[in-house]
Amino acid sequence: MTKAAVLTAPAQLWRAASGSELRRNVLETYGVRLVVVAITFATTIVVARVLGPEGRGFYAVATALGAIGVQFGNMGLHASNTYFVSKDRKLLPALLGNTLAVVGVSALLTVVWGILVSLLPRLSPIHGTLFVLALISVPAGLAYLLGQGLLLGVNDVRAYNHIECTTKFLALALTLAAALVHSTNVELFFAFTLIALMAGFLWALRRLRRTSTEPPAVSTQVFRQSLHVGVKAYVIAFFGFLLVRIDLLMVNSMLGPTEAGYYSISRVLSENTMMFPVVLGLILFPKLTALTDQEEKFQLTKKAAAVTAALMLPVVVIAVLVAAPVISLAFGPTYLPAVSPFVWLMPGIYFLGIETVLVQLLNSEGFPPIIVYAWIVAVLLNIALNFWAIPHYGMAGASVSSSLCYFLMFAIISAVVWQHRPARQTEPALVA
Repeated sequence: MTKAAVLTAPAQLWRAASGSELRRNVLETYGVRLVVVAITFATTIVVARVLGPEGRGFYAVATALGAIGVQFGNMGLHASNTYFVSKDRKLLPALLGNTLAVVGVSALLTVVWGILVSLLPRLSPIHGTLFVLALISVPAGLAYLLGQGLLLGVNDVRAYNHIECTTKFLALALTLAAALVHSTNVELFFAFTLIALMAGFLWALRRLRRTSTEPPAVSTQVFRQSLHVGVKAYVIAFFGFLLVRIDLLMVNSMLGPTEAGYYSISRVLSENTMMFPVVLGLILFPKLTALTDQEEKFQLTKKAAAVTAALMLPVVVIAVLVAAPVISLAFGPTYLPAVSPFVWLMPGIYFLGIETVLVQLLNSEGFPPIIVYAWIVAVLLNIALNFWAIPHYGMAGASVSSSLCYFLMFAIISAVVWQHRPARQTEPALVA
């Protein structure tokens, strides 16, 4: 194969894998994600340099606890919100009312959890004001997630992207302001993320109220329907989220906050390399759901996965080669211990990116139970491996364990997708 053919192969795959609408939506969203990543990266640098490894570790753990709470509490409603409102705009008032009710219930549950932790402090790796802020981030993050899901459902993608950018920029601006006055208060820096989340949800709420003139109204019937659709997506998303986050908590527990600070940097950088497959999967899902021809769905999925494999390979290779200078330049030589776990995460990230695209075919057809079981097994396996690998090999051991589990998920999803070739009867479509 000539050099020119090698260089043009990804572009040819991309043109073959999508029509003009899909390509336009992906490119626009991908461009926005690049800006969001740049802003998030800048925020991470400021927080890391100002707080130092230990403070960064506490900040990362608080963020992880809040994010796990959001993932645990959403019950798949962000998926079902998008699904139902895209089918029938008249359901928006009920879906919005149910969203507000769920956020209120989650706030009450976090209060209960806070009281329980005050009685049994060992239940939480952080305490005091930082723990309280982590609790508050659960209903705040949940409101943001569900609101953004509704925006996608009403096809207000531009507002969705604007809110993503603005919330990240607001957090960065507030963080820079604190850095300029030489503040090293971890709680203050974390509070800025809460302010940004709340502002983003209020903006989404305002946009949604323009779409429907009827006031939000709680509907138990719509809630039951939403829960029925969202429960499988919830289980898969929850265990998928745990798989990519539980190692940070285990590193913090076994090695301490300083090592967790290093490991959090490798995590942030590795997740950023997943941006293209995540965006492609986000846009590909409704495209596949709308198609009725099984052969067309299968071929589109294969081509999209080929695009992902072709584009991700150079990204992963280059990331490994430049990891040390980039981390040293961006975060300072103090954070060079983050290079090793980052490098060991890259093989798994490559296969996880392809899996993220492949799984959209299954998401559009009904989430076979094997997928749920596979995520649960992968999480349990990752935890078991980490109990052995972290004490023996430190942060690198945690990364290797994660990479092995990511490859396992890729292998399982590939096999199931192959079994879901054309001419098979499937369940009604569900939303991821």
